[in-house]
Amino acid sequence: MKRLYDYIQRFAVISEAEFEQLAGLLELRHYDKKQILVNFGEIENFLFFVDQGLIRKYFMRDKEEINTQLAREGDIICSSVSFLSQAPSEYAVEALEPCRLFALSFENLQKVYSMGYNMDKLGRLIVLDWLLQKEIWEHNRIKNPPRERFVQFIRENSDLVQRVPQKYLASYLNMKPETFSRYKHLLK
Repeated sequence: MKRLYDYIQRFAVISEAEFEQLAGLLELRHYDKKQILVNFGEIENFLFFVDQGLIRKYFMRDKEEINTQLAREGDIICSSVSFLSQAPSEYAVEALEPCRLFALSFENLQKVYSMGYNMDKLGRLIVLDWLLQKEIWEHNRIKNPPRERFVQFIRENSDLVQRVPQKYLASYLNMKPETFSRYKHLLK
């Protein structure tokens, strides 16, 4: 739980009692490699904090998987539109490694918000940070040329090169696997 506590403290200082209350609303879940957390058409019921492992979120375009998020230790992930609207998901969320996750249900999120100002503020700040990171990533993914996207990604996420299959990384970076492969010489 230390990783989760440290994550929360980045956004708001909450008391030990508040953290204990929050922890009481979380469910510890384990997933195997390749296990689906939420599938297309299902309603996302949980917001996940990754304590251990690696997860991807993707959608299908024709028969091609388009990866839109990679979440590792210390990140949060879910099919966000489905979770927040309680509508069927257009995304699948899959474990790429065995995972240990803390899951917060939609119902329990509402309880967190009603715990008082600190917890409401915490929730808003986490969502705001999540949205900012997502928009910055999407902007760079569209604006920057493939080589620049590759170099920036490797500079900021070098550990993921060994943990994520190349075809998923290429998709995440909005490039063909062959292009990703050509740029791998830059790693040397």
